[in-house]
Amino acid sequence: MNRNARIFCFLVLTLAALGGCSSEPPAKESKKAGTAPDRIQGKAQVLVESSGATDAALNAGGPSVYLWEGAHRYRLFLRTAVEVVHGNEYIAEGVNAQKAIDEIGDPDQGKNGYPLQASCERVVKMAWSNLAFDESDTHASVLRTRVQRYPARSVFLVTRIRPVTSTEGSAVSAEPKKDAAVEEKKLPEISVAGDKQRAFLIEGPTVQTAPLWEPAGGTVSCKVVIDPEGKISELETGAQLCETVPWSQFHYQPPIQGGHPVKVRTEVEVRFEPRK
Repeated sequence: MNRNARIFCFLVLTLAALGGCSSEPPAKESKKAGTAPDRIQGKAQVLVESSGATDAALNAGGPSVYLWEGAHRYRLFLRTAVEVVHGNEYIAEGVNAQKAIDEIGDPDQGKNGYPLQASCERVVKMAWSNLAFDESDTHASVLRTRVQRYPARSVFLVTRIRPVTSTEGSAVSAEPKKDAAVEEKKLPEISVAGDKQRAFLIEGPTVQTAPLWEPAGGTVSCKVVIDPEGKISELETGAQLCETVPWSQFHYQPPIQGGHPVKVRTEVEVRFEPRK
């Protein structure tokens, strides 16, 4: 009986070990699944700029291409020139450079410059893994130059871009949006002091950690427009810290004057706490 018991225990332990080994591949698969590309959808803005070789290199020598997702604007970095029609809606997949750079991190907390060259090289390889060394170095240098100049203005490295299909944005659903946009333009607009409008804030991160490119932080006052639904519809400032605020997370009580909806121009104070 003792011998049988020992054999039984041995079999149980063997099966347990095999079970542990068999669980490893799914774990790896789930890790791979977590590296899905970033995805943005919005209206294209095509600008013919003559601001230098760096900007031209962002679209393989073509015009500057942006994608507006709500109140956030992305500068597209295209490996090969792509024809994008101004005003049309597109879906782009790829890598949000600033987000990826911040996730990589910096042991010196941005004190030696932002972004690091090594971080830009990794981000380029994340988007376009089959590049030759010299091509990869060129793209990384272009990315670093652009991000150093405008650290809060998201550069999106595109791996795939396509027009929005009729099923993703049908004409039936687009028509009411068009009417709503016309109606919103007709709405009266009022100006409200920032300290008074603060009382109507329902939610919004007015205190944040300073970004790597501005580790000392600081307080900024950002000019915005609040739509009739209480959401930030426009950002009217060129301040870099204002551009890094996640405005989609802000929500106010729907503004009303005399019983009718209105748009509000105001200022929002945001404090960026120093990085430790």
